[in-house]
Amino acid sequence: MTIQNYLVYIFLVTGMALSIRFKKLTIPAAITGGLTGLLIYQGAGLTGLAMLTLFFILGSGATGWQMRSKQQIGAAEKNKGRRTAGQVIANGGIAALIGAIIWRMPQAAASHRLMMAGSLAAATADTLASELGTVYGKRFYNIITFKKDQRGLDGVVSLEGTLIGIAGAALIAIVYSIGFGWNINFLWIVLGGAVGNIADSVLGATLERKHLIGNNVVNFLNTLIGAVVCLLLWKMV
Repeated sequence: MTIQNYLVYIFLVTGMALSIRFKKLTIPAAITGGLTGLLIYQGAGLTGLAMLTLFFILGSGATGWQMRSKQQIGAAEKNKGRRTAGQVIANGGIAALIGAIIWRMPQAAASHRLMMAGSLAAATADTLASELGTVYGKRFYNIITFKKDQRGLDGVVSLEGTLIGIAGAALIAIVYSIGFGWNINFLWIVLGGAVGNIADSVLGATLERKHLIGNNVVNFLNTLIGAVVCLLLWKMV
């Protein structure tokens, strides 16, 4: 057991406690988040943990931003933005699973760390696009019909929200690149995040609106798509 590992465990436990104290996560969600962070750390080290932490900070900040305004149009997260264990799994489950795979199969580290970044980039892009796009968007369109639609509804997007989402994915890509090196993977992560975000909106406008799947399933598929896009791009070059 290294000193770094001890410090990481202290960091995770402290993060769990603070997220409960400041009502960012429920108790089960905080425990789930701690386990998610542990698996991501085992697979991608401090860089993986930094990507997860950045997603959590950006996502929590965006969710709480202008909460009253979002509540007035019915677009605010339930329970005042306090995330549940299901939401943690929906957004971080794929990254945690990939971390576990790398932990047991280190030879897959290079491609799978890129996949992990793609999944977290997709989660970040979706969260920022949804939460901040609702606030700063000017015109809102149904992603399937491209006709004007009511902001805050599933599958409704804006140019501003989409660009904010891409910026969020780029921030994850920057952290990845600082830890693992600057190369074409930066672009792949941004693309993975953007495609995952678009897929999230498409699923929201179709299956979620028809109540065939819930938001947690949509978010889980979003992160899965972000990871798969990065893997396909990795194999292409």
